[in-house]
Amino acid sequence: MGKMDAHRKALLHRAFSVFIFNNKGEMLLQQRARNKYHSAGLWTNACCSHPIPGETTLAGAQRRLKEELGFVVPLQKAFDFIYKAGFDNGLTENEFDHVFIGEYNGEIRPDPSEVSAFCYKSMDVIRKELEADPEKYTAWFAIAFPLLEAYRKRNLNKQTDKTR
Repeated sequence: MGKMDAHRKALLHRAFSVFIFNNKGEMLLQQRARNKYHSAGLWTNACCSHPIPGETTLAGAQRRLKEELGFVVPLQKAFDFIYKAGFDNGLTENEFDHVFIGEYNGEIRPDPSEVSAFCYKSMDVIRKELEADPEKYTAWFAIAFPLLEAYRKRNLNKQTDKTR
């Protein structure tokens, strides 16, 4: 079924979230456009959406990154999680969210119908903002962020162990 039907019926469905970092370790955030059907104007990860029928989640993630922010970069599957969040307009996201990460330092050309603004911020700054003002961020971002921190910490520890 289509994305909107799944959201109206609150049915579990596939989604993806893309997290992009620059070479300083800062995360790319986007502010969702004001015309989005939910979470308009809120800050979130680089992009997120749903694969179209017959499309892998990785292909969907790369497609939406290009459509929303104007670039393509190799992505690595990090982890997945399930979350459920209801919105004031009666829609519910009940999603099996596949999380991808990548690195990018080039030009960003956002689609204004998708993105109102973007910036890079450190993980520490984002964590403090989420604690102080969580309503500035999307529901899925608030859930995914600590999972991403834990994932990055585990991978850093693995890399450190390999160099010893």
